Amino acid sequence: MPKMKTKSSAKKRFKITATGKVMAAAAGKRHGMIKRTNKFIRDARGTMVLADADGKKVIKNYLPNGGGI
Repeated sequence: MPKMKTKSSAKKRFKITATGKVMAAAAGKRHGMIKRTNKFIRDARGTMVLADADGKKVIKNYLPNGGGI
């Protein structure tokens, strides 16, 4: 069997914490800020932990080797 490769796009977007959770940047902040509320823009700052179900999918499908950490 060939080795499983880490997706290059995923290692730039996600980070796996020491406890195995997945950190990601907030969604919805690329463009169209004029229609977003100030509260949304404030709350979407920085990174956040993905939900467990989403985190497991990211690790299984995109970061099988831990994302290069």
